[in-house]
Amino acid sequence: MFTPEQIAQFSELDYAIYDYVMKHPHEVAYMRIRELAEAVHVSPPTVLRFCKKVGCEGFSEFKTKWKLYLRETKRTAIISSQEALKEFFERTLTADYERTILDAAAAIARADHVIFVGSGSSGILAEYGSRYFSAFQKFSVYIKDPFFPIYGHYFHNCAVIALSVSGETSYTLAQVHRFKENGSTIISITNRKHCTLANISDYNLTYYATAERMGQTDVTTQLPVVYLLERLAKEMYRLLPTQTDRGPSGR
Repeated sequence: MFTPEQIAQFSELDYAIYDYVMKHPHEVAYMRIRELAEAVHVSPPTVLRFCKKVGCEGFSEFKTKWKLYLRETKRTAIISSQEALKEFFERTLTADYERTILDAAAAIARADHVIFVGSGSSGILAEYGSRYFSAFQKFSVYIKDPFFPIYGHYFHNCAVIALSVSGETSYTLAQVHRFKENGSTIISITNRKHCTLANISDYNLTYYATAERMGQTDVTTQLPVVYLLERLAKEMYRLLPTQTDRGPSGR
């Protein structure tokens, strides 16, 4: 409701109104402008100027937006972890889905190395994925800098695993596009099938979790992503050549 830019422009009286609104959110939603002014010990015109500073034409519009904000941030029912996993397996346990997992694992096994990309919670899981794959003898790294330069022949036989809940994160899409231009194989894990990231990937694994939000924060479960990363790593490991296959020199 209140942006950092708006708050930075507040006067001392504006801060007093802001403080009262934040401490009495439900009362303010049903107050008249004079009642709020008296509660904060300011004049009604001061309250009106405050409303205009936060993008409202008047106090009525401010109250309407404030009620919508309270409704959006109201605590919602959270899906249990057990239910989320059950939902994931029921939606994805098909022969076609299994084939995609195995085909993606084979592509990773053939690659010289693996690069993970993602941002936000997906970035944290991308970092975990790079560590997990490296433990299974496939050199993997995670690029956290969205402006990291991606050029050269190093990516010609590279598998890129891109993580994104929406599949529309601009930084992730830009990175994936640069990798694709350099000949990398793209494996994406998204929550929706019909998204840009899935469309530009060579292999896409969709987990179809019910979207959840707490206020403005996306809290959609990431348990299916952890499962898919670990499943891919283990399937990939089974396809790697053994030391005997590589010869005495290990090549």
